[in-house]
Amino acid sequence: MEGFSNNSNSSSSRIAMASSSVSRPPPHCGGRRRVVATKKRDWGNWLSVNNSVKKLHRREICSKRHRSLSITNSVHRFRNIRLTEQYDTHDPKGQSSFVLPFLMKRAKVIEIVAAHGVVFALASSGVCAAFSRDTNKRICFLNIFPDEVIRSLFYNKNNDSLITVSVYASDNFSSLKCRSTRIEYIQRGQPNAGFPLFESESLKWPGFVEFDDVNGKVLTYSAQDSIYKVFDLKNYTLLYSITDKDVEEIKISPGIMLLIFTRAQSHVPLKILSIEDGTVLKDFNHLLHRNKKVDFIEQFNEKLLVKQENENLQILDVRNAEVKEVSRTEFMTPSAFIFLYENQLFLTFRNQTVSVWNFRGELLTSFEDHELWHSDCNTNNIYITSDQGLIISFCKGDSNDQQISGKAGSINISNIWTGKCVAKINSSNAILDDDKKQRMTSNHMVADALEEITALYFDEERNEIYTGNNHGFVHVWSN
Repeated sequence: MEGFSNNSNSSSSRIAMASSSVSRPPPHCGGRRRVVATKKRDWGNWLSVNNSVKKLHRREICSKRHRSLSITNSVHRFRNIRLTEQYDTHDPKGQSSFVLPFLMKRAKVIEIVAAHGVVFALASSGVCAAFSRDTNKRICFLNIFPDEVIRSLFYNKNNDSLITVSVYASDNFSSLKCRSTRIEYIQRGQPNAGFPLFESESLKWPGFVEFDDVNGKVLTYSAQDSIYKVFDLKNYTLLYSITDKDVEEIKISPGIMLLIFTRAQSHVPLKILSIEDGTVLKDFNHLLHRNKKVDFIEQFNEKLLVKQENENLQILDVRNAEVKEVSRTEFMTPSAFIFLYENQLFLTFRNQTVSVWNFRGELLTSFEDHELWHSDCNTNNIYITSDQGLIISFCKGDSNDQQISGKAGSINISNIWTGKCVAKINSSNAILDDDKKQRMTSNHMVADALEEITALYFDEERNEIYTGNNHGFVHVWSN
């Protein structure tokens, strides 16, 4: 099946990361993250995690109203945010004399997760460091073996643990291995106190593991025997298996799974299953234009989004088979989606711009002053608040700001409903001190911190933004 598979954040990295969904909980409070095993078995491939783990493609966000922040207070909440701390993921001495050489090289930060005052920063080299917000010191590295390359992170709020997905030199970097470690152990500097997950599964390419925070499930795919398995995210017990070898792809929505089967010439067979027990809820075919590739098939509750090359977008209501079409000139195939379950909306990402749509196929919002810095947008460099009201992104800087270099951008906070930019962090308003002498130094530090940001995370509990850059540094923006 052509289309968005393995694009990201399925986290699907896919922790395909395409479907993300990694919604690394707390941040993107809900969602899916898929991590896909690599096809090639040489360690050099793992240095470009962003290539093999495109991070955003199908990210679902849930709503936690008790953690939501009021849009009306957005300006005040972000007004006094300043650069306050800098952490370094690089350890020039290495963790041991047997550590892999490339793990000792400085590398860009590709993923940030935070929970209970601990900031986790994963570098493209595969090194993951944990920092304490209380002491502002590095607590430990999450790599507990000298040949371990960590591919992705997932915070499991069900049991306050961090799941790492890794590959190992001893295995020729060919299989994904998962480990769960409680946050309290990491806080004590005991990263080796965790335990392995899914040891019975063979997660070699094109196998994957996907964490679905919305439904509290884990989906694994063993390519060796073509079996999908669904586990409970709370206790990791196996719930059921899917053994149909004609399944090309599985998409997850709240309460259901969409099974996409091998395409026939004029249609694609589809099944909708209960996510809880695998019961088939609906079995049907969707008609296709012959000899045209499928750009994507996406499921959102009772709505099915289907787009073929150079054709209109079709929005199908699977309950009554009603179809709404959106002109291909109005809706062009995006590079990524984010579904906002609570608001019954979805975001599309295309050419460094973000748009908001409803399921009647109507464009609701186009964002002002919100040109994304990265063309390969992924959920590791944007953040959507848990009330689904704000999007925080690393954007192109103001061309009129003479203080910024060509590599520096700004952190923009925009209202999803109106498209308005409600706050912005740039080199002119995020200084550390008001003293004139220190202001010059501060401006330089802030400008450096706003250069080449490669990862971004918002801790809603602490009201802090964490960014990582191309040089392996993590910066804390706090008020």
